[in-house]
Amino acid sequence: MKIVKNQGKIEIAELKEMSKKMYDNLVKAVVDIEKDILILDAGLHSDLEEFLIETENCQPQNLWGINLWPEKSPEEFVEFDSMINLKPAWGNRTRGIDDEKIREKIILIVNKSIAK
Repeated sequence: MKIVKNQGKIEIAELKEMSKKMYDNLVKAVVDIEKDILILDAGLHSDLEEFLIETENCQPQNLWGINLWPEKSPEEFVEFDSMINLKPAWGNRTRGIDDEKIREKIILIVNKSIAK
C-alpha cells in the first residue's frame, strides 16, 4: 500500500510497476474526498478503505473506490468502479459514482497526486 497526502506525489512509473502485480494492469485505489488522500495498491478496495478508517480516521461516506489504468489514455485513466461505492444511505446505489461533483473532486485529487 502507498498513501499520497499532504501534497505528496507518486510517479507514473511507480503506478506502472504496481499495475503489473494486478490482473488487467490496473491499480486499485481509494480516495478520501474530504481529506485529499489517495491510497493505492491492494488486492481489494475494501482493504484500502479499512486502512484509511483505522489509521487516518477517515469517514466511510468520504471514501470512494477507483481503478487507475496507467497504460491508458487520460480519458480512460480513472475508472469509477468499486463495491465500496455502494452507499445507498448516502445516495449512491451503484458500483460507479453517480454524483458528478464527487467524480470531479476525485479527478482533481488524482491529477494533483500523480506526477505524469
